[in-house]
Amino acid sequence: MEYIRLGKSGLNVSKICLGTMNMGSNKWKDWIYNEDESEPIVRHALDNGINFIDLADFYSSGMNEEVVCNIINRLGIRDEVILCTKVGYPIGKGQNNAGHSRVHILDAVHGSLSRMKTDYIDLYMIHYFDTNTPVEETWSTMNDLVREGKVRYLACSTMYSWQFAKILNTCEKYGWEKPINMQLQFSVAYREEEREMIPFCRDQDIGVSAFSPLARGLLTCEFSSIRNKTDFFTHEMFSDRVSQEIARSVARVAKKYDVPPAQVAQAYVIQKDGIDVMIAGADSPAQLDTAIKALNMDLLDDQIIYELERNYTPRDHINDHNVDSRIPREQRPIKAPFAEEQ
Repeated sequence: MEYIRLGKSGLNVSKICLGTMNMGSNKWKDWIYNEDESEPIVRHALDNGINFIDLADFYSSGMNEEVVCNIINRLGIRDEVILCTKVGYPIGKGQNNAGHSRVHILDAVHGSLSRMKTDYIDLYMIHYFDTNTPVEETWSTMNDLVREGKVRYLACSTMYSWQFAKILNTCEKYGWEKPINMQLQFSVAYREEEREMIPFCRDQDIGVSAFSPLARGLLTCEFSSIRNKTDFFTHEMFSDRVSQEIARSVARVAKKYDVPPAQVAQAYVIQKDGIDVMIAGADSPAQLDTAIKALNMDLLDDQIIYELERNYTPRDHINDHNVDSRIPREQRPIKAPFAEEQ
């Protein structure tokens, strides 16, 4: 396993982070694993040097944090792992049970600490940019959590670059703790963050972690899987013809390498300039091995990169501010050595 320091911080994390959205309760979604089903995957991650685990209070309505941390605490290794959890989406009822107001953040952090059975959260992340709450209110509260020792580092996820700049400028103005990590969606099927957010993070020395390297399962090329058939967001984000063609390109490259398509898709993300950490979810230890093998793959050459990227054209940003917005896309022509296979 390889390790990096996240952003300007002294926090040392593995280049593969275990994504755990699929751990919690299948009452939330059909493809979620319970604690017994999740434990072999968590153990395998730890055995292979992964020390970075991604959670969210929203996943399985809180059961995600409880299930994963029950495993961590049972193994007695809380001080050896970096736990990231998120705040923002609702997990209950009430007018104030969502967003990044002081009320919701304080309620949410105490709920997370209780479910995780821990005294502190290593990395606390706002799940999106809340346009209804002043940045000053959100970030003064997050700063207080660090000063109180409930949180050690701060982070952000899924927003426009100008929104992230607004957060950083506010922190600079008031001398508050700045986020050290931007968690963004990135895959061969979704590359919009290459335009502004990734270069901006590099300029500001912010660590970049990429989630959904398999485009919510599309790039496994297992089109009959439970998730690919039932996950609403997979269909909303990646049901267009161009996304399907990108998946076929991944499959072509995988055939050339004689590896699973998921390994090619993950290697593309890991090797992309500006990506520090890849968040890898897994339904089995074997799937996690695929991500680890992707980390150790030789650099993809120019011909391979062309085949993987040739279908991609600009599309809408995927975030909470533009749901249902889609931009028609057309792919570029196929070239050798893949054209002769047609």
